Amino acid sequence: MLDLDKRSIMYLPGVGPKKAEILQKEAGISSYEDLLFYFPYKYVDRSRFYKVAEVTGEMPYIQLKGRILYFDTVGEGRTRRLIGKFTDGTGTIDLVWFKGIAYVTDKIKPGVDYIVFGKPTEFGHIYNIAHPEVDPVEQAEQVANGLTPFYNTSEKMKKSFLNSRAIQNLQYTLLSGLNWALPETLPPAILQRIRMMPLAEAIKNIHFPESVDKLRNAQLRLKFDELFFIQLHILRMASVRRLKLKGIVFPSVGQYFNTFYKEYLPFELTNAQKRVVREIRADMGSGRQMNRLLQGDVGSGKTLVALLAMLLAVDNHCQACMMAPTEILANQHYATVMGFLKDMDIRVALLTGSTKKKERNKILPAIASGEIQLVIGTHALIEETVVFSSLGLAIIDEQHRFGVEQRSRLWMKNAIVPHVLVMTATPIPRTLAMTLYGDLDVSVIDELPPGRKPIQTLHRYDNKKAQLYDFLNKEIRQGRQVYVVYPLIEGSEKLDYKNLEEGFETFKEVFPEYKVCMVHGKMKAADKEAEMQKFVSGEAQILMATTVIEVGVNVPNASVMVIESAERFGLSQLHQLRGRVGRGAEQSYCILVSSYKLSNETRKRLEIMVNSNNGFEIAEADLRLRGHGDLEGTRQSGEGVELKIASLAADGQILQYARDIAQDILNEDPELLSEPNRVLNERLKTLFARKVNWGMIS
Repeated sequence: MLDLDKRSIMYLPGVGPKKAEILQKEAGISSYEDLLFYFPYKYVDRSRFYKVAEVTGEMPYIQLKGRILYFDTVGEGRTRRLIGKFTDGTGTIDLVWFKGIAYVTDKIKPGVDYIVFGKPTEFGHIYNIAHPEVDPVEQAEQVANGLTPFYNTSEKMKKSFLNSRAIQNLQYTLLSGLNWALPETLPPAILQRIRMMPLAEAIKNIHFPESVDKLRNAQLRLKFDELFFIQLHILRMASVRRLKLKGIVFPSVGQYFNTFYKEYLPFELTNAQKRVVREIRADMGSGRQMNRLLQGDVGSGKTLVALLAMLLAVDNHCQACMMAPTEILANQHYATVMGFLKDMDIRVALLTGSTKKKERNKILPAIASGEIQLVIGTHALIEETVVFSSLGLAIIDEQHRFGVEQRSRLWMKNAIVPHVLVMTATPIPRTLAMTLYGDLDVSVIDELPPGRKPIQTLHRYDNKKAQLYDFLNKEIRQGRQVYVVYPLIEGSEKLDYKNLEEGFETFKEVFPEYKVCMVHGKMKAADKEAEMQKFVSGEAQILMATTVIEVGVNVPNASVMVIESAERFGLSQLHQLRGRVGRGAEQSYCILVSSYKLSNETRKRLEIMVNSNNGFEIAEADLRLRGHGDLEGTRQSGEGVELKIASLAADGQILQYARDIAQDILNEDPELLSEPNRVLNERLKTLFARKVNWGMIS
């Protein structure tokens, strides 16, 4: 790209050092290329001129042609403002400025014809436009000829005269300086296959659209480019890893696996579990390193599948470890695994931040000697003091909570890289999985174990609490336990904690004969653990909490989940919370409590929850409603890839098309060394220039 990624924005005429610093901090624009790929978020049609007599307060942006009759300064100090009385002969409207008054009176003169553009509002039966754009009539061709782009700008940018219009002017300066010509990023064969607009034309039309049609075609080409290079990067990394990283071969299914399967398995595996175990066995026996993502809804039996994979490792004279994001979850996995293994002759250790020094001094040498075969823990497992004798399988649970770097440290524990199984209970929509986990093979457990009743989800309004309390009372009298969850939103934490504490007092009053405990993020870890333990042991019947219980607590006796202010949660979060109940054989309930006043989108969200228990359906709906930003957690091979124009929610078809083409190219030329593909190689280097090759880590 003419090295546009290396040319500092500071040297573009009209920028300079101060503005360059603000553009970098506020909009991430530090090079010429960054500016070209800083796309508008909307367009307003400026081909039409309105008459002042037509103006109403409900109109969106409008454009007028006329002159200012006179200026008037009103108010003192902070309330001081400049008013320009504007007319086009059909009536008058006030143009108002609160800032930059000296600049305005210097540049804009009464009695001269101007084009005015802005959003009208009504104040005391007088229409006005605050901080309008004002251009000389001679510039009509440049400013008022159709679709005008709007760019995201911050308050700091506006204070430095970098508003949307200024960004547009910089785009014009840059593109005209390049003679509107840019080198192509795709080889001719791909261009011929996709039949889309050339890159230079697309960039020109995204910033200065000649027509609605050309704008759409420009968006299509730029979305394709963005998704294509992400997929090419991910798939290439995966193929390089497959070629370079030989896995430990696990040839045999031996005594441990068979004994457990025949004598200790608590129930028949579901067909989905059997299929996933077969996929894992095939990977581990193939001689290439396994890199598999195991998706399964809460309660679908992922831990049992993980244990079977660990036993395969032990059968082949290797150790296995499982890393969980929290101590509660690590303790729970340990308890579950020990419950499954019963008196089997196998050594398992639990290693977390809370493991006492004396205990740790026993465990570490036993891991180093290979005496301990299975280790379950938190990120304490990646500390340098933990040395394995022969780590053959690393299982990572709720993987989006670990950074790529943390996981890579687990790999360094072995001369030959271990097989990797990544587990998540967060259902990930296909388009998101292809982008975030595109280099992993995916297995899905899509059926629940027998005997589990689907959770009933109900929506209730918060003005009908009495009926809710009656219902909870009835459930607790039958020996069940109840979760009550409150939201915790950044920026309103004080208020949220206050709501939780008030709720706690209310529940103690309403249920005096039962024990109510409370857990939230501000508590010390030991206090949190102690309160949690009261609930897990059955001593407390009601647990009030902020979303700290989202991942992992397993209390089979808890049959009711009440979610307060449910309208403030995303769909995936609601689904995760709901999965905390329904662990036993009893009928379980999830009650979504919301205020009566709800937006249409929120109402839709809660309806989806009431009507569906399928995590994948819910994740797809969440992606459609909210976009991909909230669902990602820590990025994967797409690490550092910010989508600038494509949307994983709306552009699934383009993504699939781009991935197919990327795969075809790599099938023919895995290293992208042929002459036509050199342009792809160069583009990948520009886009994914990084110090660490995370792609080799997954």
